[in-house]
Amino acid sequence: MTPARPDLDPELRTLLAGMPPISELNPELLAQLRQLPSTPIETLLDGRAVERREVTVAGPDGADIPLSIFRPAGLDQGAAAPCVYWIHGGGMIMGDRFSQLDIPLEWLDLFGAVVVSVDYRLAPEVTGTTLVDDCYHGLLWVTEHADELGIDPARVVVAGASAGGGLAAGVTLMARDRGTAAIAAQVLICPMLDHRDRTTSSRQYSGGPGVWTREMNRFGWRSVLGDLADGEVPGYVSPALVEDLSGLPTTYLDAGTAEVFRDEDVEYASRIWAAGGQAELHVWAGGCHGFDALYPQARISAAARRTRNDWLARVLDPVAGSAVPVQPFAGRDRTAA
Repeated sequence: MTPARPDLDPELRTLLAGMPPISELNPELLAQLRQLPSTPIETLLDGRAVERREVTVAGPDGADIPLSIFRPAGLDQGAAAPCVYWIHGGGMIMGDRFSQLDIPLEWLDLFGAVVVSVDYRLAPEVTGTTLVDDCYHGLLWVTEHADELGIDPARVVVAGASAGGGLAAGVTLMARDRGTAAIAAQVLICPMLDHRDRTTSSRQYSGGPGVWTREMNRFGWRSVLGDLADGEVPGYVSPALVEDLSGLPTTYLDAGTAEVFRDEDVEYASRIWAAGGQAELHVWAGGCHGFDALYPQARISAAARRTRNDWLARVLDPVAGSAVPVQPFAGRDRTAA
């Protein structure tokens, strides 16, 4: 029997009524979903004064990792702009570097940020740490080319939504443990953090159609992890497994009350606080998974985006063009999770 669930926001309930009723995923349906067109990048850039550049960097295994770079038009090469390194969502099984891109492009508009979006390889074609390794090596390229890109290396923000939020958390942990790229902040939007499927919110959103159900989540994790036993799952892939969350940069997390990831996201924020770190957590009453990306016109979505933007404005001072008192970490040597 499915436990009682928090109610959806009434406006979202009306909007969701037009969504196709999907409750589970399988390889055939995944193939169909991957064929659906996403919002053309030209539409997202229309009316924005943006310079776009495409680069390809080599991954650790020699594979190509595409990056899309969006700079405010006229930004000097020697400028010191903030940078948002964006990791898209899609359950680690679908999506591309243009997915949910309207979110970081809003930060380009508001803060003059350079936005870099990474196209990591997807499961089940690749598995294990390959996805997070792709994202990490893309970030290394960005920080190594900060001068060329006009980026202030002290104001690099790693951000992502859903699976991208989980990968952003994994990349940040990698950078901390390996003592490499300095990261000023991480923004984890309804992040996919824990493969163990053990929370109340996971049980609540099992059965029936939804944006991202327990059954879909299990399919996504199986696609990434295959037959790995719990003790073999890397913490960089499932960040909730990492015991030590100290030394992380200031963190923003948000989720909805009406979604699978609610409880694992709340727990992750709580564990950052317990380790002495700084995290701001917002759990939006009636929000379904990915509500502000799916329905940005809804009032709850506008409130969520405004709150997130206000937080980022406190981390990156767009008026003075310098960081407010934030201690970007450059990492330290640790045993990898």
